[in-house]
Order: sequence, then structure tokens, then C-alpha cells
Amino acid sequence: MRFRLIPKEERFFDDFVGMAEQIRVGAGLLQEMVAPDQPIWDKADEIKEVEHKCDFLTHSVIQRLHKTFVTPLDREDIHALARSLDDVIDEIDDSAAVLRLYKIDHVRQEARDQVRVIVACTDQLVSAMKALGKKMEISGCAVEINRLENEADRIHQAALRRLFEEERDPIAIIKWRRFSTSSSLPPTAARTLRTFSRAS
Repeated sequence: MRFRLIPKEERFFDDFVGMAEQIRVGAGLLQEMVAPDQPIWDKADEIKEVEHKCDFLTHSVIQRLHKTFVTPLDREDIHALARSLDDVIDEIDDSAAVLRLYKIDHVRQEARDQVRVIVACTDQLVSAMKALGKKMEISGCAVEINRLENEADRIHQAALRRLFEEERDPIAIIKWRRFSTSSSLPPTAARTLRTFSRAS
């Protein structure tokens, strides 16, 4: 029987799950923000708090990585996972900030559709992080998030087409194009899961 003189530091997995769950909270808040006809601008403050929590967790992971001799994954993968998850919450925060900064006072249905996909993606992130910690396969999560990425692309294209067909106010077009661009969580989430796949 082989013994490991220096045990692996396994708390990284707990931090990753914690980050993914916070990201899901942020996505839920964004969904609440766009649920009514007029977005609830104050939700942006709540999302910013979630973003700060994720920043703290990211910093903790990176600091522990520098101090840990034996890691459960390659150091490069741990660093990439932490940064990718942080990118996801940054994009959610950016979407909320755009709604308030531009004082968008009426929510288009396509925005709700985009956010719905974002929430679904965060569910897959949580599942993937939990599976990673248990040394389980995450291929199912990767397949589903790729499907969601394709759905997000279709929604994005349809949203832009309808925007240019129906909207006559050039300022409104600029605002909604900015929101549509900032709501790019699915590709980021997909990149994160590809990192998971390499790490597992």
C-alpha cells in the first residue's frame, strides 16, 4: 500500500462549489431584475455583492495555490478554473450594470430568454463543480452547456434581428445591443467546463 507523506489540499473543490453556487445566486438575481416590464435596477447592487464574494473566493484560491505543496489538480487547471468562474460572475454583473447605467426602462422578451439560458448554465456549473470534487464524470454537464450555448446563439441572433426590425430609436438600439453583448455567459461557461474536462 502506498502512503502519501504530504496529503493533497482538497479545499479547492469546496471553494469551486462555493463560487459556482454564488454565481447561480447572481444569475437568479439577474432573472428577478428582468422579470417585470421595468427592470428592478436595485438588483444590480445585490449582484455586485455576489460579485465581491466571488472575488474574495478567487483570491483565496490563488493565495492557497501559492502555499500548497500537493494540489488535487494541476496548478494551471486550478488557476484557470478560478479565473473562468470569476469571469462568469463578472459578465452577470456587467449585464446588470448595463441595465441600470443606461436606465433601460422596458425589458424586451429576448432579454428574459437570454437570462433564462444564463440561469440554466449556472445550474450546470454547480453540477459540474460538485462532480469534479467527487472525481465523477462531467461530460453530461459539458454536453448540456454546449447545447445551451447554441440556444443562446439563436436567441442572440433573433434578438438582434427583431431589434433592428422593430426599434426606431437609435439610442435604444445601442443600449440593447450593449446588453446583448454583455450577456455572454454561455460561451464563458462552456470554456470553463472544457477546463473541467481537461482537469478531470
